[in-house]
Amino acid sequence: MDSTRPSRGAAPDASVVSGLSRESVTVSRPSTLLESALRFNRTPILLLLVLLPAVSWLWIVVMARDMYGPMTGASAWMMTPRWDVSHLLLLWAMWAVMMTAMMLPSASPLVLLYGAAVRRTLPGRIYALAGGYLALWTLFSLAATVIQRLLASLLLLSPMMEAASSRTTAALLVVAGVYQLTPAKRACLRACQSPLGFLMSHWRDGLSGAFRMGLEHGMHCVGCCWALMLLLFAGGVMNLAVIAALTAFVALEKFVSVGRRGAAVSGILLLAAALWVAFH
Repeated sequence: MDSTRPSRGAAPDASVVSGLSRESVTVSRPSTLLESALRFNRTPILLLLVLLPAVSWLWIVVMARDMYGPMTGASAWMMTPRWDVSHLLLLWAMWAVMMTAMMLPSASPLVLLYGAAVRRTLPGRIYALAGGYLALWTLFSLAATVIQRLLASLLLLSPMMEAASSRTTAALLVVAGVYQLTPAKRACLRACQSPLGFLMSHWRDGLSGAFRMGLEHGMHCVGCCWALMLLLFAGGVMNLAVIAALTAFVALEKFVSVGRRGAAVSGILLLAAALWVAFH
């Protein structure tokens, strides 16, 4: 029967430990890990790491092209003068899809490693893990929706969902830059960079356990990247160049071994950019 172990960090059962141990020696070789995960759980891996991000990116591209074009198609609803419940729900959905496109690929090492560990007998747990992870980013999307409407009501955000003044842009850069230098950022980034360590220390059995692990990893990921996501307001929420740049930077921080030092360097650069924007 599917059940969740009550204590954090409870050890996985023997078969899972064996799977994780065999895979742990290949964490530095993503292709081997990918092959192992696909061998046992091809369908959920392809759906979660290929199809879902691809569909989300397609929707973003269609909306962005319409928003910076005729604004008669997918983005026409954004031009409403009255933000009722239905329009707010659409805005929340837009943010949720965008976070899925940007952040789910960066969780691929965790999903692949977990998929290799649970083997083909437990594919439902892979969906539960990813579902927990995306649930946290959906909650962040709700917060982003509230922030966007607040900034718009204060006339700090234009109808094109971009910062209305250089001061607003500079303030957002300062927030992101300062947070990159904090211990909280470093702690969350360490968890995001160590999927094997996360699984071994946070392991929980069952579907609900997998969902909780996804939630916990999502908390680390949101804690790592929330300030960077605010830069979407500075460069344009639907600006494809900004979205792609942030997606690439988040992946670089998580996948490259210099990510922790890179966070400090990027924080300094963001603060320098804030000064430049504020006085030019």
